[in-house]
Parts: sequence; C-alpha cells; structure tokens
Amino acid sequence: MQEQPTSPEILETVAAYLRDVAMPQLEGHAAFTARVAANAVDLVRREIELREASDCAEKERLVALLGHDGELEKLNADLAAAIREDRMDIEAPKLLSHLWQTSLEKLAIDQPRYASYRAALEETPEW
Repeated sequence: MQEQPTSPEILETVAAYLRDVAMPQLEGHAAFTARVAANAVDLVRREIELREASDCAEKERLVALLGHDGELEKLNADLAAAIREDRMDIEAPKLLSHLWQTSLEKLAIDQPRYASYRAALEETPEW
C-alpha cells in the first residue's frame, strides 16, 4: 500500500515551492504576493497541526476557572462576562496564567517567529 502524504506535509511542500522556486523567479508585487501566499499556507498547516490540542487545553483551563463545562466559545463568553461583572478578580493568578498560556498557544499558530513570542517562551511569569 502506498503511503499518502498528510495534509500538513502537502502544505509544507507548497509553501517551500512558493518560497524556494516561485519567489526567486518573481519581482515586485508578484514576489510579495507569493510570500503572502506561502505565509498563509504555513499558517493553515500550523492550524491543522496545533489547533485541536490548543483548544482542548484552553477548554480544560476554562472549566477549571469557571467551575462548569460547555463549548469553548460559550466558556470564553462566560469568562468575559465574569471579568466584566467583577465576579472574577482580573489579578487572580489562575486567570493570568490562563490568559498567558492561551496567548502563547494562539501565537504558536499565528506568528511563531514573532520576536516577543519567542522571548516569552523563555519566561515563566510569576503570578
């Protein structure tokens, strides 16, 4: 049986083609557009690879913070309401830790080469 490449492997190949083959042959706006396309393909690949685990971890933290289960979107809305209505202390260490971790997980998908993100990975904030 022939092994099929995974979706992330296909996307990685497309991005590499755009960067290594297409872009060097292009100039000006076309080169810029190829770079944007390669970055978009990389973002989709990271989304496929990381989103499910990130969402699961975020949901676990929200359930622990709020004390009830639910869909991720609803839990986030409940957290926002609890903060807005002063039912949750904005300086609570567990909340700050959750917000920090959620931000890092989102940056791992959206902007993993962002300098501040890379620096933040080295930090362990004290809440």
